[in-house]
Amino acid sequence: MDHQEIADIESQNVDTPPHVSHKVKRQVTLKFDDVVYKIKTRKGGLFKKNRGTVEKEILKGVTGVVEPGEMLAMLGPSGSGKTTLLTALGGRLGGKLHGSITYNGEAFSNAMKRNTGFVTQDDVLYPHLTVLETLIFTALLRLPNSITKEKKVEQAKGVIDQLGLTRCKDSIVGSPYLRGVSGGERKRVSIGQELLINPSLLFLDEPTSGLDSTTAQRIVSTLWELACGGRTVVMTIHQPSSRLYYMFHKVLLLSEGNTLYFGKGSEAIEYFSSMGYAPSLAMNPSDFLLDLANGIYTDEFNEDHIIDKQKLISVHKENCAAQSKPALKGINDSGKDQNRFQEESSEKWPTNWGQQFLVLLRRDIKERRHESFSLLRVCQVLVVALISGLLWFKSDISHLQDQIGLLFFISGFWGFFPLFQAIFTFPQELMMLQKERSSGMYRLSSYFMSRVVADLPMELVLPTIFLMITYWMTGLKANVVNFVCTLLSLLLNVLVAQGLGLALGASVMDQKAATTLASVIMLCFLLAGGFYVQHVPKFIAWIKYISISYYTYQLFIGSQYRYGETYPCSTGQCRIVEFPSIKQMGVHFGLHDQLMAALGLLIMLIVYRIIAYVALMRIGVTKN
Repeated sequence: MDHQEIADIESQNVDTPPHVSHKVKRQVTLKFDDVVYKIKTRKGGLFKKNRGTVEKEILKGVTGVVEPGEMLAMLGPSGSGKTTLLTALGGRLGGKLHGSITYNGEAFSNAMKRNTGFVTQDDVLYPHLTVLETLIFTALLRLPNSITKEKKVEQAKGVIDQLGLTRCKDSIVGSPYLRGVSGGERKRVSIGQELLINPSLLFLDEPTSGLDSTTAQRIVSTLWELACGGRTVVMTIHQPSSRLYYMFHKVLLLSEGNTLYFGKGSEAIEYFSSMGYAPSLAMNPSDFLLDLANGIYTDEFNEDHIIDKQKLISVHKENCAAQSKPALKGINDSGKDQNRFQEESSEKWPTNWGQQFLVLLRRDIKERRHESFSLLRVCQVLVVALISGLLWFKSDISHLQDQIGLLFFISGFWGFFPLFQAIFTFPQELMMLQKERSSGMYRLSSYFMSRVVADLPMELVLPTIFLMITYWMTGLKANVVNFVCTLLSLLLNVLVAQGLGLALGASVMDQKAATTLASVIMLCFLLAGGFYVQHVPKFIAWIKYISISYYTYQLFIGSQYRYGETYPCSTGQCRIVEFPSIKQMGVHFGLHDQLMAALGLLIMLIVYRIIAYVALMRIGVTKN
């Protein structure tokens, strides 16, 4: 979507979307009861007998309830389980999760997922898109078909106005390595992406982290307005100021997975004072609570004492058993009339496959055009093409060995180059894919196809330019048919190598490990291709049948030479088919053999992409 298209849509007169403080259509009561989460961790040790796995309890029976119109803040030191609990409540945590988490008395569902916003601690955004483009693409993907395209764009504009992003709407988002909007503006963009769907339930992981007090105040004020509109807002926050603390309707204080306090924020000091732990001087309530969560209490003489946290845990459990359970049961009954998500949202996806594909394709092209045809990559290809052309300059058929070496070099270079470019595709997109698939934004198939198609111009134009330079400089057959056959063979080789890179990147999801593995695989393919080693032992000769280089080399030879052709040799004229490098490889010049080589590459092209797709299916899906 270009600027002109966006401007045309913006210029139309459409009703302004409701302000963030306006009432939400469907309200959600979130209840969690005795939530326990366990993980298995590896036990270290120098000797094998000391190694193994131990089960660690991250959450230890956390209970609470958040009603519509309330904002809950989870406080606690690092490692207390805040983010784990938030992820569990957001329906994004799998594994050994026990206890009850309900939304208006129902379990988490796809319909509930589409009415839930989740803002991660790290702002996962495309750096080269502007603020306006980011929100428009999100609106086109997340808002249902019942809303027109113009309305979706207008809703994105409305969110920008309401979050105070108008001044920077045409600025790129940026990243740590690319100058863009400020950290506070980037955080508001992340929140804006979730506000587009007008969520009934909003989760935020440390939304004020790394921001100055004024920016943090503005963000929390916006969240308070959202809560006042009937939404249920839950956030983790590390160390809020006094101004922020008193905006929270409820506070949950965690320590090592245990609950020390759950209730109104304004009543927390009074609660701990009744137990003998009153602040000795006027101080930020959150600082006092975090000291207690760390097991430290400062008395009136300004001396620190180590307190028994187990006592605080036990007292809370007693209070919870006496007060919370009956209250939770009453809330359960009052929320039954709001359970209409499943009935009104029978469709699993907000938009159809074609719409998702086209929007994702436009977004990918807009974001990746900066790296696709970067000056460095174009210069790299041009320099290699010129050097190759000069090294093999006017190498005619009398230097058959040189020509065959050139063809093998081209197959090798255009095996490695697209392979290592494609390896980084999905590992770099991992966080974005997790975020967007977790929110049910689009189908994996539409995402996968859009990425593959978006890469085609870059993957096909550069090798075409390379061959146009090299082919005519090096004295290969100056014939259009031979050139086209060579070009088609090269492009097929490029697409197969790209598929292998996508498969390795998606399977390993670690750039360093995938690069190492790709180097080993491609070197095996090159060595087994038959150019370097012509007498390959039978027990390992099978590798050539899965080698990209072997089939590409065959196609290159077939595109340049015919069965009855000869070349100058010491005895006069010799048949090309008898040339040692070609004869030992078993290269055949028949049409059937050329078609079989092309078929072998086509099968690899499909299989590698299927492997990549299957490997991606695990990303952004909550494990049971």
